[in-house]
Amino acid sequence: MSKIVWITGASSGIGEALVYEYFKAGDKLIISGRNRDELFRVKGNCQNSFNVHVLPFDLSETEVLASKAQDAIKIFGKIDLLINSGGVSQRGLALETDLKTEQQIMNTNFWGTVNLSKAVLPSMIKNGGGQIVVVSSLVGKFGTKLRSAYSASKHALHGYFDSLRSEIYDKNIDITIVCPGFIKTNVSVNALTAAGNSQGTMDDAQANGMSAAACAKEIVKAVKAKKEEVYIGGKETKAVWLKRFFPNFFSKKVREAKVT
Repeated sequence: MSKIVWITGASSGIGEALVYEYFKAGDKLIISGRNRDELFRVKGNCQNSFNVHVLPFDLSETEVLASKAQDAIKIFGKIDLLINSGGVSQRGLALETDLKTEQQIMNTNFWGTVNLSKAVLPSMIKNGGGQIVVVSSLVGKFGTKLRSAYSASKHALHGYFDSLRSEIYDKNIDITIVCPGFIKTNVSVNALTAAGNSQGTMDDAQANGMSAAACAKEIVKAVKAKKEEVYIGGKETKAVWLKRFFPNFFSKKVREAKVT
């Protein structure tokens, strides 16, 4: 049976790859992001795309998200699956990053995801259930250099949505938190520097990472299985367990690691 799927961050990277996976599955899609032209490019890549609706907006503009959610619900009458894939990364030292940049990262990654999800949830509950997917990061489980605000925003997602999951467990709402590692996307190219500008270059680890298409397939499997949390990537995913069981050794390795 086809679902109504709303994907943010759908104009590139993991979000774009997810659009193609769910479109191939026969689902009806609402695709969102800041770049309207890129969203229409993605829509154009879907053959017979009348079941793909473009709804552009900026996640960091938190005051408009409730109305955007209502617009999304009106398109097909409901939302079965909300995938919060939109976000922005960081490449700047904590002591050099200005507050405005940190707030932009938090507004986009944390408050954008929270406000959109809260706006959709009442409709999901009224319709008998649904699923929310939160694309976090491995640095939502630990911190590394040059990612202080980014890591904080992702850690915050885990705390919020773990709590939310326990509050609505009896409402037939499933929440899946996805933690990608190094995925070959433009996330490092678009990452904000300490001054709030885009870095403009791709990190080596990103360039050699898992493809967005392969990552999307793993996310789809995790969502279908209704997993609460999943780590996706290469050997870097082992860092989650390394930090848990050997924290001092992990801290030493993180200090030594090349992170751009």
